[in-house]
Amino acid sequence: MFEYAGWVWWLIVSLGVLVTFHEFGHFWVARRCGVKVLRFSVGFGQPILRWHGRDGVEYVIGWIPLGGYVRMLDEREA
Repeated sequence: MFEYAGWVWWLIVSLGVLVTFHEFGHFWVARRCGVKVLRFSVGFGQPILRWHGRDGVEYVIGWIPLGGYVRMLDEREA
């Protein structure tokens, strides 16, 4: 039982790392193309951590590390 729980734990951690790198790719390309990034978020649910960087981006880490998103300024909002 504990072996299975440990395996599931590492699967969730690995997916969290993978999601973070994937979303960072979107973040990096948006910044390189001059698109304003409003939020970089990894995980779903209530935020564990939330802070604003000097670059004006809101960084968020949620409880469930199975997804994420990068919110960019829409041309309709500019």
